[in-house]
Amino acid sequence: MDFLAAIDPGYVLSGLLVGTLVGLTGVGGGSLMTPILILVFGIPPVAAVGTDLLYASATKTVGSTVHGAHGTIDWRVVRRLATGSVPAAALTLLALQSLGISSSKTNVLVSDVLAVALLVTAAALIFRKRLLSVYAHRVGKLSEGRTFAFTVLTGAVLGALVSSTSVGAGALGVTALIILYPELPAVRLVGSDIAHAVPLTLVAGAGHWLIGNINFSLMGMLLLGSIPGILLGSALAPRVPELFLRRVMAVVLVLVSLRLLL
Repeated sequence: MDFLAAIDPGYVLSGLLVGTLVGLTGVGGGSLMTPILILVFGIPPVAAVGTDLLYASATKTVGSTVHGAHGTIDWRVVRRLATGSVPAAALTLLALQSLGISSSKTNVLVSDVLAVALLVTAAALIFRKRLLSVYAHRVGKLSEGRTFAFTVLTGAVLGALVSSTSVGAGALGVTALIILYPELPAVRLVGSDIAHAVPLTLVAGAGHWLIGNINFSLMGMLLLGSIPGILLGSALAPRVPELFLRRVMAVVLVLVSLRLLL
């Protein structure tokens, strides 16, 4: 009874909303949950990022289990991304700690970087087809060696972004993989991106935990909503036009980014 009395319906509903969007599109976890925690519930930016990372690792584990059962994960791609992302996440966390994790300047820095990451994510959602067309025309297919190197580099960029803002593993990761692996079906790219997000968010979230930056009661309430949400979104995904959802999400991300910057 004490546990039930302590549950805040607002957090549960937020988890349900974000989990449903992740199930529908494969993106939206960190892009929406962290801003919601900051702007709606007044959670300090660094604490919001840390809590969201461990929450995301649990949510993405559910998604990757489903994809793994259907054979829609390319573990070669996952290993390459993790080779770059895990060390980059650790180095970024060390940098944040050196700034003074509870200081106001760190919260301001994280908030500003988050706002920029949201704008980049929105651009990736809106201009994905155009970016792919320009890339295919000017660059074409990469050699195996260059594909490997750019995948590791992509992982490093995602590791730095995700560990500092919790944003980037979804829309940016999938867009990069479409460019690097055009021969793979979209469902395998999404599955691989979700599977890669599990160790990345787990390592980054554990780092925030070690420096005292996780609210476990908050995380539990978010998971109460997000796990049913991601299952619901996955069931609804075939019935909802992806392009429409991506455009709506892009508009929301731009508005949130402007709110964080202003």
